[in-house]
Amino acid sequence: MSDRIEKTIDLNAPIERVWRAVSDHKEFGAWFKVDLEAPFAVGQEARGQITHPGYEHVTWKAKVTAIEPPRRLAFTWHPYGVDPDIDYDQEEPTLVEFLLAPNGAGTRLTVVESGFDKVPARRREEAFRMNDGGWTQQVQNIKAHVES
Repeated sequence: MSDRIEKTIDLNAPIERVWRAVSDHKEFGAWFKVDLEAPFAVGQEARGQITHPGYEHVTWKAKVTAIEPPRRLAFTWHPYGVDPDIDYDQEEPTLVEFLLAPNGAGTRLTVVESGFDKVPARRREEAFRMNDGGWTQQVQNIKAHVES
């Protein structure tokens, strides 16, 4: 198993459009399926209720570590932290980065989640597997969002 997940997708939308979909909390929430409470701010926790069917009981939490328009947004979080009876704050988080680059008239988006080697061994494999599948779906979600 790798320490990182990386997904790259070419989007038929200008970088400014993709940046807005990644960095604006309302737009991010629309395609990521989370109702975020407030705009992203470096050093602050972003949180909200997940709206994806079957996960509505989960509060999504991440700490924003970088906002570098229009190229990079990064946050840390606890991967596949969906059990309400577990205090994930005691674990080392992974780093998620949204990296944008011009690609002709469109944008190449790369999503990288790294640091799985720090996830507790008892849940590392499942967290990796679930997030690998999750990012595969999320890059399709953002594609549909920005190309519609």
